[in-house]
Amino acid sequence: MKQFLIYCFILIGVSSHAQADLDKLLARYNSQTVPYISVEELKMQSKDTNLVILDAREPKEFKVSHIKSAVYAGFSQFSVTIISHLINDKSRPVVVYCSLGIRSETISEKLKKEGYSNVSNLYGGIFEWKNKGYSVYNEFDEPTERVHVFAKRWAKYLKNGEKIF
Repeated sequence: MKQFLIYCFILIGVSSHAQADLDKLLARYNSQTVPYISVEELKMQSKDTNLVILDAREPKEFKVSHIKSAVYAGFSQFSVTIISHLINDKSRPVVVYCSLGIRSETISEKLKKEGYSNVSNLYGGIFEWKNKGYSVYNEFDEPTERVHVFAKRWAKYLKNGEKIF
């Protein structure tokens, strides 16, 4: 029992350290002009057919893996015009994600500037989604362990899954 408790304290310590690192990273790069949604909240809401999940990564990242039912929005080629054809009700709930939540804030801000009023940024992005044990899917809609990490410096934030560069 004592060993089990020690293991639990170590696990909690490592987990809270990783969370603190992510908190610092997002505080450094994001202005937090868009509210975050946790992966747990998104998982609970993902069955809502009115919810739109947008993937704000590059095409090669999306092909490797994405959250089920996510729509590719892109980052460098993002177009509000294209998204407006998909989401014509600007009050519809939209969750935007990327690898960690940095690029998705930029895309979320663009949506807000265009009048979308119910936009959230996925805290920790697809990395946090996968780290929590939730499934991701490849371009053929098959479950996969692979996650594109965008760049080597971000790879350390993916703790669960196969890192693809």
